[in-house]
Amino acid sequence: MNVLDNVNDTSLTAFPATPHVTRGPTLPAHRLPHLPTPLDAFNAAPADEVGALLLHCLHSLRWSRRITDHRPYPDVASLLAAADEATYDLSPGDLSEALAGECLPPVPEGTYPAAHTALSAAHATYEARFGHVFIIYLGDTPPAESLDHVLAGIRSRLTNDPEEERVITAEQLRRLARGRLAEKLRGAGLNTSAAPPRWGSPRSSEFESGGATSPHGAAPGI
Repeated sequence: MNVLDNVNDTSLTAFPATPHVTRGPTLPAHRLPHLPTPLDAFNAAPADEVGALLLHCLHSLRWSRRITDHRPYPDVASLLAAADEATYDLSPGDLSEALAGECLPPVPEGTYPAAHTALSAAHATYEARFGHVFIIYLGDTPPAESLDHVLAGIRSRLTNDPEEERVITAEQLRRLARGRLAEKLRGAGLNTSAAPPRWGSPRSSEFESGGATSPHGAAPGI
């Protein structure tokens, strides 16, 4: 007997060969083009333009030049830290220059006349005692509470002696400058075109971002 006679016929069925598929070349992974960030623009912009932006954050030439000259910055945190350090190193003359660039914020619309009178009187008393505009950072204060916060701040700080108030004012200026710079770096501040920059001066800004206040929404680390 042939050995193959006992083998099931199905075991001898031939399966068709898998057809060979020819693949084309592998395409490289799709990558989005790099878009410049506001920090990239800050690092690359002309020095005079960056200086103009910085002077609208804090009106001190020494502060502005120091930050401009230390570009480029690897990240926003490094830039804000450099701004803080430059503020700490301001001389009394530099602080006076910065304070001269600030102004009283306009009273919010809808303020009662009595509140307007109280705020004006409090500011006048403060300036007569310390010789400069009242400075306070309001980044963590809801807009509806800003006026009350300013009034309470003036009344509280009127009890300070001049040296105590100088230290407090310098810290409030630091926080103001940091908050304003962080706001510029969100993309609304730097103009890299050939046209001159048009920044909102602290002397003409709204109550939330004026000389005695800052934009609502604190910058990291304030």
